[in-house]
Amino acid sequence: MSVGVWSGSTLAWERELEALKERISSVFGRREVRETSGAFLDGVLSGVARKTGWQMAEQAGLSRPWRMQMLLGRTKWDADTLVDTIRDYVVEALGDRSGVLVVDETGFVKKGKASVGVNRQYSGTAGRIENSQIGVFVAYASRYGQALIDRRLYLPESWTGDPIRRKAASVPEEVEFATKPAMARAMLAKALDAALPCAWVLADAVYGSDYRLRRMLEERGQPYVLAVRSNQAIRMLSPEFAFIETDPAQMAAALSPEDWRAHPAGEGTKGLRLYDWARVPLLWDADPGFERWMLIRRSRADPEAMAYYFAYAPADTALVELAGAAGLRWTIEECFLRAKDDLGLDHCEARSWHGWHRHMSLVMAAAAFLAKLTADLRRAAWMPDNGKANETSPIAPSAACAP
Repeated sequence: MSVGVWSGSTLAWERELEALKERISSVFGRREVRETSGAFLDGVLSGVARKTGWQMAEQAGLSRPWRMQMLLGRTKWDADTLVDTIRDYVVEALGDRSGVLVVDETGFVKKGKASVGVNRQYSGTAGRIENSQIGVFVAYASRYGQALIDRRLYLPESWTGDPIRRKAASVPEEVEFATKPAMARAMLAKALDAALPCAWVLADAVYGSDYRLRRMLEERGQPYVLAVRSNQAIRMLSPEFAFIETDPAQMAAALSPEDWRAHPAGEGTKGLRLYDWARVPLLWDADPGFERWMLIRRSRADPEAMAYYFAYAPADTALVELAGAAGLRWTIEECFLRAKDDLGLDHCEARSWHGWHRHMSLVMAAAAFLAKLTADLRRAAWMPDNGKANETSPIAPSAACAP
C-alpha cells in the first residue's frame, strides 16, 4: 500500500463535499439558500480564524455578510431536518454494531444578556460559573471515528418564564423548561428510534444520576455505562432480605487488592490510558439476559482518585468490555474540541433560538464530513493490498454496519 493511500492524500474530499451538499440541499428549498448553505460549509472548513458573518462572506467572495446572516436568521428551513440528515450520514459512515452513543454538554461563553439562553451558570468549558449558553449534544462513535448527531440549547427557567426575552429571541411557544437529563432522554430516544447500531450509551454523572434516563434505556433493552457521583445513594436487599444502604465510595473501600484488574480505557494524547478496574454486582432486579454492576475505575498514579459507573449489561459481559465502554466517553470531548477549534462551533453570532440551532447544525454537517473522510481513510488503511477484506480485517463483511 502506498503512503498516499494510508496518509489520506489521495482521498477525493472535494467530490465527497459536493456529495454532502447535494444530499442536504433539499433541506434548504430555494436555490439561493442552498448556495449560501454550501458557502457556509466551505467557510467553516476553510482556514478563516473566526467563523463570523463578515469573514465567512469574504471567504465566499461576498461584499456584505447579509446572505450568511439571513441563512441563520429569516430564511425558511428546518434545522431539525438537517440534523436528521446528518445523523443518517454519520451512521452510514461510522455505523458499527459495537458503536456507542455519548451524551454531554458544552458551554459557550457570551457577553451581555440578549443571546438566547445566556445566563450566569456553570460552564465546563470555562471551568467555573460564567455568563454563557449551554448546549446538550449527542455523539455517535465507533472504531471508524466519532461525530455529533444531535444538539439542543438548554433554556434556564429565567428564560422560560420571561415572555419579553422569549419573544425577543424568537423562542417557540411550545418550548418549555427542561432539565439537561430530560433533554438527553429525548435526544437519546430519538436516536434509538432511528435504529442506529448501538452497543452502549455513555454519559457523565449529570445524566447517569437521573433514574428516568436509566429506566428509559432499560425499557428499551439498551446497555449503558453511566457515571455517577461517589455519594450516589444505593439501596438494595441482600439475598438474605437484609436492607443495604451504601454508596459507590463505600463499595470501593470494601474491595480487596485481588478484586482489581488493570485495563486500558481508550487512547489519550500520550497513548493508551491504563487504569485499575473493579466491579460489584448491584442486587436490583434486571430483565432476563441482563446484569447490573457498580463499575469502579482507579488511577494507578493516585489510588484515591476514583470514578464510578452504573452499568446495565448483557449477562456474562466481561469486565474488560465494561472498562472499554466507559473509556469511550472521551469521544464526545474530541468532537467538541475539533468543532470549536477548527470549525467555529463556538463562533455563533446569532441571538435567536433558531439561529443558534441552525449554526450548530451546519457546523455539525461540516464535522460529519470530516468524520466521513476519517472513516474512509481508516478503511483504506485496513484494506489488504489485494483490495479485498478478509475474515480478520476490521472491514470484513462480518463487521458490516448493521445492528
